[in-house]
Amino acid sequence: MKIEMKDIQKSFGSVRVLTNASFSLSDGEIHALMGENGAGKSTLMKILTGVYSKDSGSIIIDDREVSFNHPKEAEEFGIVFIHQELNSLLDMTVEENIFLGKEIYNKFGVLDKKAMRAKVQDTLKSLGMSLSYNDKLINLSVGQRQMVEIARALISDIKVIIMDEPTAALTNKETEHLFKIIRELKNNGVSIIYISHRMEEIFELCNRITVMRDGSYVGVRNILDTSINEIVNMMIGRDIGDRFPKTESIKRDIALNVCSLTSEPYFRDVSFNLRYGEILGVYGLMGAGRTEIMKTIFGVLPVHSGHIEIDGKVVHIKNPKQAISAGIGFITEDRKEEGLMLNEDIKTNISLNNFNLVVNNKFVINREKENNNSTLAISDFNVKCSGINHICGNLSGGNQQKVIFAKWILSNPNILILDEPTRGVDIASKKEIYSIINKLANDGFAILMVSSELPEVIGMSDRVMVIHEGHFSGFLETKEDINEENIIILATGGEL
Repeated sequence: MKIEMKDIQKSFGSVRVLTNASFSLSDGEIHALMGENGAGKSTLMKILTGVYSKDSGSIIIDDREVSFNHPKEAEEFGIVFIHQELNSLLDMTVEENIFLGKEIYNKFGVLDKKAMRAKVQDTLKSLGMSLSYNDKLINLSVGQRQMVEIARALISDIKVIIMDEPTAALTNKETEHLFKIIRELKNNGVSIIYISHRMEEIFELCNRITVMRDGSYVGVRNILDTSINEIVNMMIGRDIGDRFPKTESIKRDIALNVCSLTSEPYFRDVSFNLRYGEILGVYGLMGAGRTEIMKTIFGVLPVHSGHIEIDGKVVHIKNPKQAISAGIGFITEDRKEEGLMLNEDIKTNISLNNFNLVVNNKFVINREKENNNSTLAISDFNVKCSGINHICGNLSGGNQQKVIFAKWILSNPNILILDEPTRGVDIASKKEIYSIINKLANDGFAILMVSSELPEVIGMSDRVMVIHEGHFSGFLETKEDINEENIIILATGGEL
């Protein structure tokens, strides 16, 4: 299927979101659609699939001009959009999700359960999945649910699949499996529109890249004829410089000493230290126990053996409140569920983390202090917003993350745990966050940074600790040793 979108315009009220946006797709290609958050990528795809109507412009599919009024019309035409937030019905089975609205009936008008189950099992088998038709989605991983969405598309003879940030919540193994399926789909003539911020994935997987900026088409490039730097320049309209602007901070005394720490069944006998002014990168394959180690230090998970020292003194941290009192801050990997109250404004989110700074001795909020703290935080962290009353759910991913940094730094921790600090954040915002992390290290913060992005770990860390299946696997201490090959060897259980 060939698609040509030309000069698409779209406004919501007085706000223009797309201006002369264009996109083309060839038969059997994997085509990346890139741009910063707010560039108009998802809006353009929603116009293609009938979620939104265009104000002007044209959509031509196989030399025929079309305009869909509903996603079901697009699906019947052979185009399906698998959104980042999967539309799965978790209390229903695999079969029910796949055939919802597509049920097979026999000649008597009765549901043909046998035919549906056979079709489900055949489709899942073709995707390399060992699921059963009657498995409930609530019991499946995100990667498995995503495969169910793809299976739902395949039973309808889909020709184009749009994937929005498909690997954001997948394990490394699930990502590898997804890429294998995507390549097989391409070989079978299915085209993929792949929306992602992950440069390394796109250069590994895709054939072409279309870049959007501020709701407009910037250009298209063949993967073999471009570079990451060129694509970044197209996305933000300027040269971003080094992707990882690491500065050398002064390493000071040991802030944190973790001694033979165990929290069953997650990890066992993990030991390391962290100095003030240091960024210690923590890497491991998904499920290795990285986040669980951080949650144990922060008092979310129990310590079964071993101990933690802060400034040379043993501390017994049994809950996050005690961790905060001990000078530890924790920026979680899941900002939407654990990091922010998305329905509240910036001021409220910052104040709730720093209640002691905005109340008087009668526990009445001092509105002037609250407003001043929030205004200063917005300025210090360059949060792009309309002011302290801006609802956090209406901020971009990068600005949400900056609000989380602001609320934790205001609480004045000495040790800062960063779990996936740039997940779901666009290129320009990533660099801003890297600069924030560097500044914090230069200011003497002791920083533990967990990341599943190898270039980020390599580019930002002073040292790297690798975890494999709940065990400490090794330390990489020098820039010469901190490379992708060494990290992967340790992460997969090998020895250097």
